[in-house]
Amino acid sequence: MKSARFSKYFIPTLREDPKEAEIPSHKLMIRSGMIRKLASGIYEFLPLGWRVVKKIENIIRRRMDEIDGQELFMSALQPRELWDRSGRWDLYGPELFRLQDRQERDFCLGPTHEEVVTSLVASDIKSYKSLPVLLYQFQMKFRDEIRPRFGVMRAREFYMKDAYSFDSDEEGCLKSYRDNVVAYIRIFKDCGLNFIKVEAATGNIGGSSSHEFMVPAGTGEDEIACCSCGYGANTELSSYARPETPDEKETSADEKNLEKVNTPGKKTVEEVASFLNRKPEKFIKTLICETSEGPAAILIRGDHELNLSLAASRLGNIELAGEERVKELTGASAGFAGPSGLKGKVSIIAADRAVTEIKNGVSGANENDFHLVNINYSRDYEADIVGDFRTALPGDLCPVCGKPMEFKRGIEIGHTFLLGEKYSESMGATFTDAGGTEKNMMMGCYGIGVTRIAAAAIEQSHDKEGIIWPVSIAPFHLHIIQISDSVSEFCSSLFEKLSEKYEVLLDDRRESPGIKFKDALLIGCPIIIVVGKKFTGEGKLEIQCRHTGRTELTDPDNIEEKLREIIEI
Repeated sequence: MKSARFSKYFIPTLREDPKEAEIPSHKLMIRSGMIRKLASGIYEFLPLGWRVVKKIENIIRRRMDEIDGQELFMSALQPRELWDRSGRWDLYGPELFRLQDRQERDFCLGPTHEEVVTSLVASDIKSYKSLPVLLYQFQMKFRDEIRPRFGVMRAREFYMKDAYSFDSDEEGCLKSYRDNVVAYIRIFKDCGLNFIKVEAATGNIGGSSSHEFMVPAGTGEDEIACCSCGYGANTELSSYARPETPDEKETSADEKNLEKVNTPGKKTVEEVASFLNRKPEKFIKTLICETSEGPAAILIRGDHELNLSLAASRLGNIELAGEERVKELTGASAGFAGPSGLKGKVSIIAADRAVTEIKNGVSGANENDFHLVNINYSRDYEADIVGDFRTALPGDLCPVCGKPMEFKRGIEIGHTFLLGEKYSESMGATFTDAGGTEKNMMMGCYGIGVTRIAAAAIEQSHDKEGIIWPVSIAPFHLHIIQISDSVSEFCSSLFEKLSEKYEVLLDDRRESPGIKFKDALLIGCPIIIVVGKKFTGEGKLEIQCRHTGRTELTDPDNIEEKLREIIEI
């Protein structure tokens, strides 16, 4: 249905914000009749919302086809055996929806399809002559979020485009990766979004590198560091250059005598700082971790946070140790661990650069209810590795050009992963090259949150009245408001005429003008055409541009020319 009459279209708008909605997109998608909640984190898309989703899908499909992507459709229900082969059945954790059939065989509802697509390709592609291949699909995904929130932004069921490339060598794999990144840039531009491409952690998908595509928004769940030179990274991964602060480091002559003080029950930096009347930046947090090199202690300044990705780049696979392991290695609970005396108890002591500059600092004493005061680097402890282990902060400089970085909140709408042999090796996706040698395929995977794009577009473009859609993904291009039955014949004629080129919503309901205006602003079609008093009195149509808020008058005979001036489709 290209165009529609409001009286015959299912658009159940609401006047009030739903109580559970926290952010604009969640409120406006429910109020405008786009979605309805079925259960926690599960939403039904109504006709208006599904029109938007299908428009986004078609934009994505066109750009994927341009890079020779082949669309398929894979099952959301996936057998455990595939996930056991990749090692992710246990690794993925509680977010994986697990279920059993009547024969008590284990299955999951797919949050992603690396295992399924790799198994499929492994069974049917055996020669280099069949490579490269790029497969993609649109599919509902399922993740048992611990706290579903923000409507479709973090839901337990969501609509996604996922793609997978298979190549015969690293060079081909890199080309496929670049092709998909370029396609993503075009897709998000086509959707009318302002976005940033940033470096990102690979997470439980894995691979050697990845990029996220972020829509800057104050309601975003991720923090990104970016620079005018083009550098950008999720702060989980962001590198940085530190500003020169020569006065930050005190001389060794200022060192005071080391003391052990009683801090009963005070574990956190905030608690001990308040108890001792010391600033958090004078504290040394000692984090005990398990790494591929053995147990490690990572030292971070009290007001900083550990960047696990940066730490992993220096120490290999890494995860924080549990409470019992911390006690075993340090002799104390986690809140009382400190660097002094740890040599020989852990394999590695790694210190963030900022920690080595702390003079007369405070740390745990490796004894419950005690801390060390006036602890100093070199004199009281040393590190095996000194480097960057904290998350980037405002004031840090761009690692590429050295300019101050800007920090923003962002909504992730797309993610690309350079997988290499991660899945092909475990899933047996091999091929025979021109010389007859069997090799693992080189893979990449690429995801776009289709329903997330709709929500992100609203977060980026709305006002107190409602949504302001980009033209390319708006449910309709034009919204005609028929003020009274006396102009119904003209409105029907105008509706038919404009529908030859545009997608038009004609509000022909027997409702008050006020209700119709409120619904038009709420739904957010780019152009609102009012057939009202100006028409009955002066023969003029009112054209309101939702993006600019400007209203113009025009003769009915000039309506098409005027629309060509203000809207491109």
